Amino acid sequence: MAERISCFVMSGGVGSRLWPLSREDNPKQFHDLAGHGSMLAGTVRRLKARPAGEAPIHLIASERHAERVRADMTGIDLAGGRAIFEPAARNTAAAVAVAALETIATYGDGLVLVVPSDHEISTDKQFWETVEKGIPAARAGKLVVFGIPPAHPETGYGYIEATGEGDVRDVARFVEKPDLETARTYLAAGTFFWNAGIFLFRAGVMREAFRRYQPTIWERAERAFVAAVSNVSGTYLPHGLYSAIPSVSIDYAIMEHASGIAMVPASFRWSDLGSWQSLLDISSTDVNGNVAVGDVVAIDCEHSYLRSQGRLLSVIGLKDVAIVATADATFVAPVAKSQEVKRIVEQLEKSGRLETKFTPAYDRVLLPGAWRQRVAHWLFEETLPLWSTAGVDERHGGFHEALSFEAVPIMKPKRMRTMARQVYAFSVAKLRGWNGDADRLIAHGIEFMQKGRTKRGGWARVQHVDGTIADGCEDAYDHACVLLALAQAHQAGNPDALRLGEETFAFLDAHLEDERLTGFLETSEGTELRRTNPHMHLLEAFLAWHAATGERAYLRRAASIIELFRSHFFDAESWTLGEYFDNAWKPASGEKGEWTEPGHHFEWASLLVEFAAKSRQTDLIAFARKLYASAIANGLNRSTGLAYGAVSRSALPLDLISRSWPQAEAVKAAIALEGTGGPDLKPEIEARVGHLFRWHVDPAPLGMWIDRIDEKGRVVASEVPASIFYHLVTALMQYLDKTEGAAVVYQLPAAPDRASAVKSSDFKATA
Repeated sequence: MAERISCFVMSGGVGSRLWPLSREDNPKQFHDLAGHGSMLAGTVRRLKARPAGEAPIHLIASERHAERVRADMTGIDLAGGRAIFEPAARNTAAAVAVAALETIATYGDGLVLVVPSDHEISTDKQFWETVEKGIPAARAGKLVVFGIPPAHPETGYGYIEATGEGDVRDVARFVEKPDLETARTYLAAGTFFWNAGIFLFRAGVMREAFRRYQPTIWERAERAFVAAVSNVSGTYLPHGLYSAIPSVSIDYAIMEHASGIAMVPASFRWSDLGSWQSLLDISSTDVNGNVAVGDVVAIDCEHSYLRSQGRLLSVIGLKDVAIVATADATFVAPVAKSQEVKRIVEQLEKSGRLETKFTPAYDRVLLPGAWRQRVAHWLFEETLPLWSTAGVDERHGGFHEALSFEAVPIMKPKRMRTMARQVYAFSVAKLRGWNGDADRLIAHGIEFMQKGRTKRGGWARVQHVDGTIADGCEDAYDHACVLLALAQAHQAGNPDALRLGEETFAFLDAHLEDERLTGFLETSEGTELRRTNPHMHLLEAFLAWHAATGERAYLRRAASIIELFRSHFFDAESWTLGEYFDNAWKPASGEKGEWTEPGHHFEWASLLVEFAAKSRQTDLIAFARKLYASAIANGLNRSTGLAYGAVSRSALPLDLISRSWPQAEAVKAAIALEGTGGPDLKPEIEARVGHLFRWHVDPAPLGMWIDRIDEKGRVVASEVPASIFYHLVTALMQYLDKTEGAAVVYQLPAAPDRASAVKSSDFKATA
């Protein structure tokens, strides 16, 4: 029976020799360079093609590329292996140590095959024939490498000098990339081979080699491996421990010191695709020896590599030249000097240029203002037209609580908070220049809301479809939403909003303010359990009234809530903000006392920055940064990059559903914090907008959103709740304001035409 081989694919490289196509956020292993799909997927499929014997496949990749890895591995069975994510790049020695540790933990002293993720190999059959030849030597305790018989004097590869003949030879030495004259002597000698960077060994043998030659690397890798955390998306090595591992290649760390290394000459054709020259060599060419990829017009050109992404590339009379044009950069060089592109990359990095790090693309947009076109179209051409028509209850008044994915109203009781939020959203839209019927919609909503006034002048929690009161509870949360809507409606010119706002403040002071002057009651009847959420929305409303009137009395109201935030809500040790408290403002007992919501962290961060700007309490900005950092570090689902519904103060997920509103609030928080003296958050703003569209907006019918995504990225929404409209409109309007005048150097692809293709059956909740 064929012996099991644990296969490990190293996928942590940057691939800067193929800049500008390959970059830190999208290195070459994720590109389709040879016409067979991504290099990573091709490598995994090659490993799966082993003719006989088990071959579990593990990926060792950068944590920052986790989404790309999962996308490339969709539908590919790893045969019992898993993805292992590095929090920081520590070169190949650390990766090989992790491969040995994983194998020992799972199978004991088994065989390990380590391969790069970005090499082009001729056939799976020849690859495995070569590997199988090395198994007896590896089983006998040798470290086995694989050498490629050189086809020409290559200066871009390292070499192996081998002695003897046959399928397995002894390694005399490893040599670095030579100059051209030395490479010619290697080729003439016949005993030198290109180093393919593929290793086969017993896990225990590699462990002993590390313990002998690099004990520090092994000990630190072992500590990091033991402390790793696993979930459905993979295994995540801890940043602090893993970053402490010395960064060195396996060649320097082990192979150049160990004795008794064996080499198997490869029977397959191989290229590491390390230069545009190598791509020209392995690609299909036209009659003149040119490779043309993308929108290229070439006249009278010979032996040239011409590649364009997203724009026309036209060339005349070129020979032996490489031209690679992306949306934001163009590289031109003689083919023979194309490897020297690394000099360009080094110069750009010294200058702090983003072109070496970030790729302008649909799901990786990081240039300021890059989402403006899509955001503006979605707001003004899709969403506002839909919700100003289908979302309005013209028969009974007010607005529908929810729509189906066919834009059919779902008849259910109408919450006061939803009615108020719709009024607020249409007021925001009017002030931002929307040319729809905003004044009528604002008045329409306020008229319906007034049917829900209580006898004491408050606002009922829920109305029946016709406006009569269904639940007369006077809830602080709903009053906060009403005040917010009236402030914005007043700013938008509604004639009734100021009077209604004053009446609502009078009710708030008389019936909802805690008599101890420590915040506000949950309801006018009071409850033992207190929440920070209504206070956050009251803070939002007070700041909105200050913006609408300029009266400092509203700032004084806001300051009372800020004081509660400082004294009770914020936990300085964990950088978290609790949700539930007892009547003395102590954390509630049990799980409720541990409950925190990343979305509310984002909302508080925005509000703290706004209050700081108006009050000059600038120390609040540090609190805002801590809340944002805590939510990003501990509140995101690693599989999707979306904020969870809730996590504990110690970062244990409590509500695994990712709703749309926290992602919108993350956009607002990043916008608020940008320019406050901290790090540059402009790329973060674009990334947050990208996540919102990737998961919640673009998969939905036009003008709608997917409100609920489970921990595996699956849709679990069966309707579109209107209460989310205000979150999305506010966040995206702020994005348009923030990026006004931003230099957009390329256009996003047009939104797909989904209007006729999407059915509500596509969005049924899953069990």
